[in-house]
Amino acid sequence: MTILIKVLQFFISLSILIFVHELGHFLAAKAFKTRVEKFYLFFDWGFSLFRCKKVNGQWRFKFFSKNVPEKYTVSEYRDAAGKKQKNYDPIDLNTLPEDDWRRSDETEYGIGWFPLGGYNKIAGMIDESMDKSQMQQPPKEWEFRSKPAWQRFIIMVAGVFMNVVLAVTIYIGLLTKEGEQYLPTAEVNKYGISVDSLGYELGLRDGDKILAVDGEYVENFQQIPMQIILDKAKTIEVERNGKDTVINLPEDAVTKLLSSQDASFISFRVPFMVADVIDNSAAQEGGLEVGDIIIGINDVETPYYQDFVKNIKQYKNQDITIKVVRDFDTLALAMHLPEEGVIGAYLAPISTCFEFETKEYTFVQAIPAGFSKTFTELNDYWKQVKLIFNPKTKAYESVGGFISIGKIFPDTWIWSLFWRMTAFLSIALAVMNILPIPALDGGHILFLLFEIITRRKPSDKFMEVAETIGLIIVLGLVILANGNDIIRLFR
Repeated sequence: MTILIKVLQFFISLSILIFVHELGHFLAAKAFKTRVEKFYLFFDWGFSLFRCKKVNGQWRFKFFSKNVPEKYTVSEYRDAAGKKQKNYDPIDLNTLPEDDWRRSDETEYGIGWFPLGGYNKIAGMIDESMDKSQMQQPPKEWEFRSKPAWQRFIIMVAGVFMNVVLAVTIYIGLLTKEGEQYLPTAEVNKYGISVDSLGYELGLRDGDKILAVDGEYVENFQQIPMQIILDKAKTIEVERNGKDTVINLPEDAVTKLLSSQDASFISFRVPFMVADVIDNSAAQEGGLEVGDIIIGINDVETPYYQDFVKNIKQYKNQDITIKVVRDFDTLALAMHLPEEGVIGAYLAPISTCFEFETKEYTFVQAIPAGFSKTFTELNDYWKQVKLIFNPKTKAYESVGGFISIGKIFPDTWIWSLFWRMTAFLSIALAVMNILPIPALDGGHILFLLFEIITRRKPSDKFMEVAETIGLIIVLGLVILANGNDIIRLFR
């Protein structure tokens, strides 16, 4: 059931993002009287699950139908040099019955069977469909290629624009309804941080209190790890044993952090206050009670939960004494630790140890805050993309595909988290689509900017070659991302 919930959230979120992105292209094209032949959610290779279209002023619907032939026939011939060429001859639509689907110039709306994408097929445009038939015919006034460069530019950028608008809209709604909650660094500094082996290798120690990253105080503790990575931090200033200490991070710190599969190289320490005791467990048999604070195992002091976890495993299948504070007394509870190495007690929520800060917004206040949050995340995600294309960081090894994206969704359906994830993915989709790679919106935008500046339009042949190269690059990135996911499954 957990996997089903994750998968369902992933596909619903993806469907929203694709629909909004393609709607941007569609509305812009329609605004400039450019014909959109198809508007599809998901891909319809071979056949579609559903399609509809106006034919002779009446809506017609088809379910589980094969793709109808295009309005062109293809014939092959050899030129004077003996090289194979293709002829694209338009079908005489007047020879077809009046109710034939192909006679209608209206947009065909549909849902494809392959659920990882979607598209607009805009007349007179070289896109990922690589449909060359239309390009062999004289340009029509309602085709994309016949429109001024500035109109074509707006049509291409509209998809990314709509993804940004979606993120802004979601954040405005969430900030209005829930505000913004975060864990202040000052609260974490009450007990200091906990670090794993990687954090220790970078120079951090359990109990350090973080004062600044590259000389700048970070109010939100949860932003510190990402700031270290994205800004390629050089120093971390901490308070250690009552003294201020500056830690100089190694040059390969970012590479090590990105290659680590565990993101908890730095976290917060908390006392082990017991929230619940499992029935028939070692803890229950030893007399542990809700509200007890565990401070030791035998002669080993474990003032924090992280200390307890690090030490308890060494006592598997042994009789142990757990020291706890109950009210104002210190007690020693005898119990037998089973082979699993767990006593059967749950840690109290961290909200019992820390006071979270919550910023509340009215709807009017949430509007600029929503814009600010969106553009901050756009900037952060752009930094992540730059790391991927920097071979020194080896960030490409940590790129994830559909499995990684699916994992970011929670295993229970919480609407606020679903919308937060959707906003984040909308930003990610906007950044990835704006990359100057042919076959992506950014590639088309790059060529249009070139045309606007130089007043020289790239040839159709050049665009076909560029689109092919772009498709190869995009396919390579998809294989890399999903290949990394598959490799991680077997690690």
